[in-house]
Amino acid sequence: MTPTEIQHALGGFPILTLVTFIPLAGAIVLLFVNSRSTGLIKGFALVVTLIDLAFSLPLYTRFDRTTHLMQFAERHEWIPSLGAQYYLGIDGISVLLILLTTLLGAVSVLCSFKAIEERQKEYYVSLLVLQTGMLGVFIALDFFLFYIFWEVMLVPMYFLIGIWGGPRKLYAAIKFFLYTLAGSVFLLLGILALYFIHGGQTGDYTFDIVKLIYQVKLTTGQQFWIFLAFFVGFAIKVPMFPFHTWLPDAHVEAPTAGSVILAGVLLKMGTYGFVRFNLPLFPQASQSFVPFIALLSIIGIIYGALVAMAQDDIKKLVAYSSVSHLGFVMLGVFALNVQGVSGGMLQMINHGLSTGALFLIVGIIYERRHTRMIADFGGLSKVIPVFTVIFAITMLSSIGLPGLNGFVGEFLILVGVFQRSIMYAAFAVVGIILGAAYMLWLFQRMMFGAVEKAENQNLRDCTAREVIYMLPLLLFMFVIGIYPKPYLSILEPSVANIVRQVQVDRTPQAAAQKSAERDMLQRAVSPSAAQEQAPSRLAGARPAGVAGAGASKAAVPVAGDGATGDAISPSSGAPAVAAAAPSLPAAAGVPQPAPHRQPGR
Repeated sequence: MTPTEIQHALGGFPILTLVTFIPLAGAIVLLFVNSRSTGLIKGFALVVTLIDLAFSLPLYTRFDRTTHLMQFAERHEWIPSLGAQYYLGIDGISVLLILLTTLLGAVSVLCSFKAIEERQKEYYVSLLVLQTGMLGVFIALDFFLFYIFWEVMLVPMYFLIGIWGGPRKLYAAIKFFLYTLAGSVFLLLGILALYFIHGGQTGDYTFDIVKLIYQVKLTTGQQFWIFLAFFVGFAIKVPMFPFHTWLPDAHVEAPTAGSVILAGVLLKMGTYGFVRFNLPLFPQASQSFVPFIALLSIIGIIYGALVAMAQDDIKKLVAYSSVSHLGFVMLGVFALNVQGVSGGMLQMINHGLSTGALFLIVGIIYERRHTRMIADFGGLSKVIPVFTVIFAITMLSSIGLPGLNGFVGEFLILVGVFQRSIMYAAFAVVGIILGAAYMLWLFQRMMFGAVEKAENQNLRDCTAREVIYMLPLLLFMFVIGIYPKPYLSILEPSVANIVRQVQVDRTPQAAAQKSAERDMLQRAVSPSAAQEQAPSRLAGARPAGVAGAGASKAAVPVAGDGATGDAISPSSGAPAVAAAAPSLPAAAGVPQPAPHRQPGR
């Protein structure tokens, strides 16, 4: 099934536009609601996020798991003079992140009903605008549009931390904004470099991500420097060591919903960026940077775990655990094999569920005791048993207990990393052991022992509202842990395609070599065909699937390594299928010639 057929199956319904902009529309409506109608504001914000969640479900149920092509695509001219389009689409890499975002959006609104008491209208408006920005990042297939969404989400998160945060909220908000803005500048430079290089090569100045991935030819030096620009932008967002210093302050000072969104979705934009852009756009640079990124990831894994173990504040402990866990994700992604990248992508979802749930747990206990210091608790299992069960399941999910979601992702990452380097895998295992140590020790100090402080003796257990917003997260921890196949089957085609792209050399030197190989192959199949095609080649014609400077209906591949497979015409969106003759394997990156017809047959 091609993206066009899937779109027709939905009746041409612009579902991606609706999923993206429903929260923004809700935020605009909220602006006209009386600030004193707090009940209406809360209820309306919750309904908007639930509607958005409902509209995102068909993206999962109607998703074609057999292809890596972009699905539910929407394309409209936007700024023709710049080559910018309103171009949306999703594949297996983005669909799970969209579902995670819409789920956590509803959870974040519901968990804020009691926690936020001042300027509630502005708070829920900020949450809804933030959700639109996050969804747009995962859906945009135009770099200009992507960058707008990337920047838009910084503003509401800045306000969430700076207005509704803790005692050091302004420091944390400004630090968050400056770090991420600095990374965005490098990202913009990299995008502009791709824009002008592609325009110079083809005469087509475009921000079309699919075109740039499959058509731009970068030298080894160009790949290195543009990869580095993208690396800085995404590494700050992950955050990787040593760009992580903004994260603990932002997490500790942010309100509960802000921490949930930050850990559950915003950090995933960095890892998503590496998988979506760095690997397919810069395959040789990605290979070259593996030792460097593996080193930073391993340092982050062990450093984050050791610092988390030393924390006295529950929230800061969970914040540093994110540095460790996301280092593990990056190590899996840059294993550059299907198991490692699939494990890294699944672990991004798992981290959003388990760490998001941990921040919700911190928020629940903070609302009752107004302290986050571990020493102020102890023996809580005797007082609040429901809370204890929820905490226990979430903690075991975070450390990767078999049967829960964390185990599946960690296992796949280890399998992939082991294939890349036994030494990398050994260091990663040390991080897993340390992660289990600090989480079990936290649970033991808080939940077991005697109830020594009088303030803890009459604590109220979880309310129905708190159980309701925790329940879906707990449910998915078990579902993914016991039966991960539906989620891995969505990821597998897209991940396999990206891994295949990383293994294909698309520098100009490699292109010349492939052209020579193609000539030899065509002569072997049909000498007359090679002679017929020689004049057109001398005239500057390009291979099928690569847009030329004056091409009116150049086919842009949305699948494969750029040599074979389905393609979509940018002018019509119709699929173009390249015929393949029995010859060299496609995995070798050699384009397959069309079957030659002898005259008169």
